[in-house]
Amino acid sequence: MTFRPYLGLTIACALLFAALCGLGIWQLERLQWKLALIARVNSHMAAAPLLLSQIMTLQADEAQYRRVSLKGRFDHAREAYVFTTDEGAAVYHVLTPFTTDDGKVVMVDRGEVPKEKLDPATRLAGNVAGKVQVTGVWRVPDAPGAFTPPPDPGKRIWYARDLAGIAAADHLVLAAPVVVEADAAANPGGWPKGGRTVVSFRNQHLSYAVTWFGLALGLLGIWFAYHISKGRIGLK
Repeated sequence: MTFRPYLGLTIACALLFAALCGLGIWQLERLQWKLALIARVNSHMAAAPLLLSQIMTLQADEAQYRRVSLKGRFDHAREAYVFTTDEGAAVYHVLTPFTTDDGKVVMVDRGEVPKEKLDPATRLAGNVAGKVQVTGVWRVPDAPGAFTPPPDPGKRIWYARDLAGIAAADHLVLAAPVVVEADAAANPGGWPKGGRTVVSFRNQHLSYAVTWFGLALGLLGIWFAYHISKGRIGLK
């Protein structure tokens, strides 16, 4: 039997093989983390709504995606509008400060409206005055990105749920840097339309792991084939 592999090439291939396997193992670990995250979020969404006083005692990860029930009043005069799209159509999410019965202010994403319903005068029935109860999902919104367009404070239009910027523009002190995404309970007149919470996590870790391990096996096959072709490995 012949076994005389090239030392330099073998060392280089061994290092690359180890790196590829390491990436595959890392992706398997990420897969387990992602599955645990999805299970936790689904559990939070299925749980009974908490009171504001209860949810504010939780750690951020434990509070995220939990439902919360609020009692108090909307400040409709301070609506802010966040531009986005829904199934390709341009829409605006209506973010409205909500003052609870104990004086805390939280930001509620009441849902979306089309451009022709952006003016509150076109949906007055939905801007109920007085005390109301709201149930929604507790979310820490994504921060504006490097390519997020600047807001138009004059028209109260934003391109990300920049709570710090919105609160500063209206001189608000929020009880928590979160937005409560209202559930699908219908508003009078039909607008805004709530229940727009999206629970979607990209989970390609298994396919990535298979790719890395496949490349490692391919490299091993090439190493063997090359040495066999050079007569450095064989049965004779």
